[in-house]
Amino acid sequence: MKLTTMTQITLDGVMQGNGAASDEDRRNGFERGGWALGAGDDETRTFITQTYQRADAFLFGRRTYELFAGSWGAIDTHPIGVAVNDAPKYVASTTLTAPRWENTTVLRGDLAAAIGALKAEPGGELQVHGSGVLTRWLLENDLVDEMTLIVIPVILGQGARLFPETGPDLALDLVESRVDAKGVTIQVHRPAGRPRYATA
Repeated sequence: MKLTTMTQITLDGVMQGNGAASDEDRRNGFERGGWALGAGDDETRTFITQTYQRADAFLFGRRTYELFAGSWGAIDTHPIGVAVNDAPKYVASTTLTAPRWENTTVLRGDLAAAIGALKAEPGGELQVHGSGVLTRWLLENDLVDEMTLIVIPVILGQGARLFPETGPDLALDLVESRVDAKGVTIQVHRPAGRPRYATA
């Protein structure tokens, strides 16, 4: 399977607290939750829904898993809820012992080996949604095949960012991009090794 990620971010790279609830994620004094609510036009919403629908399995970090279990796990009428509820779900966690969402497997031990084994299975896509810490780790360990960024035209000035101030560098090949009627940009990238830098 191809491992793909999809992340909603602001123009300043924040991914924290994008959901509908203003108090979804208040870590570190974050007070600007719900910034993605109402963003994107009908085509963008269709793109997001169709992305979920084509997944063969989902991989989550613990925090995102629990958010999804509490929301999409209780919704079996929306196409995204149907897609996530029906598919196998994997959680990277050292502390989760009793997952409450049906069809969930907790990945422990050698995470790179476990994800490598999942990627070696037949299928189309193993998708990661949100899960910032996990996504950064996957990128650092060269496990991401394709990354979709949904960039919302807002600057928050606070909150956890997808890419930290310091970290590994990565070149990207742009596969697809478009801007919707509300100014939301969808960018699909494939990792392409390290960037090239100017030489003296």
